[in-house]
Amino acid sequence: MKAPDFDDAVAALLAKAGLSVTHPPEQLDGGANNRVFRIRADGKSVLLKAYFQHPDDKRDRLAAEFSFATFAWQNGVRCLPQPLACDPQHHLGLFEFVEGRRLLVAEVDQDAVKQALDFFNELNRYKDKPTAKGLPIASEACFSLTGHLACVDRRLQILRAVEDPSAGSFVRDDLVPRWNTIAGAARVQAAALGLPLEAEIAASDRCLSPSDFGFHNALLEPTGRLRFMDFEYAGWDDPAKTVCDFFCQPSLSVSAVFYPAVVHAITSGLFQPEAHARRMDLLLPVYRMKWCCILLNDFLPVGGQRRRFARNEADQKTRQDRQLENARRALKEIRL
Repeated sequence: MKAPDFDDAVAALLAKAGLSVTHPPEQLDGGANNRVFRIRADGKSVLLKAYFQHPDDKRDRLAAEFSFATFAWQNGVRCLPQPLACDPQHHLGLFEFVEGRRLLVAEVDQDAVKQALDFFNELNRYKDKPTAKGLPIASEACFSLTGHLACVDRRLQILRAVEDPSAGSFVRDDLVPRWNTIAGAARVQAAALGLPLEAEIAASDRCLSPSDFGFHNALLEPTGRLRFMDFEYAGWDDPAKTVCDFFCQPSLSVSAVFYPAVVHAITSGLFQPEAHARRMDLLLPVYRMKWCCILLNDFLPVGGQRRRFARNEADQKTRQDRQLENARRALKEIRL
């Protein structure tokens, strides 16, 4: 969007929220998929998100995030920024600006994990409300073991076309053989545990998931309260995916020490919680592999464009080299 059109759209969006611009938007660092701005309006700060769009990426990131955040706020959930207004035509969303900072690795402790679980459980107390039924299916949601395995298969198939020699070699010689081992072990384990590969979990056991859930998407307020954000992939999902993503996302990792408590907290209200816990154990290496694939998104045409849109990074090669090394390291850490 050209600058005059952008300025006009922002002014209209602020007016929709009952605000007027007092300072030009200030672009912030840190967005991986979208552009984010701080706007000072009528004596307070608000956050503007400009969402990435591409013909080959069909996700409606704005609709997913704004509907999810609106549902949460309508039901009294307050550990996320308040949604203020949105402009679907120009792919803009306006939210409360949270005064806080990113967590340090040492701060991903028992209290932080408890706050994350409190958020998840509070949100899911309202999942039977009629308004919850209108929320979308989460991005890459899977409800059967076959679905989870197929998701990684699809990602690997796309990565096989990567043109970069180093990344292509890593995919072909390291990722694919390791994935064949992991997928085979998952099928054997499922049979041994009596978990049907094709069976979907009951609709009543599906959860409202923030998706991409973790402390990389949280800010710590001066009071010690965590505020969670970035819900562009959010919606209905399998609790196993929520748990696996929570422990597999590499940006601000969660210690495996907390894994039993998190599994218990999320499965305790489900039908046959022990079966769900077994599914989570089975799928954890699968999701570690999926995150290896995600780390290589910068080598894909759409993924690379999305990162450049969000961060205006000129040196794409430096970031690609860094992500390839991160993927190599993550692959070595996968244990069956």
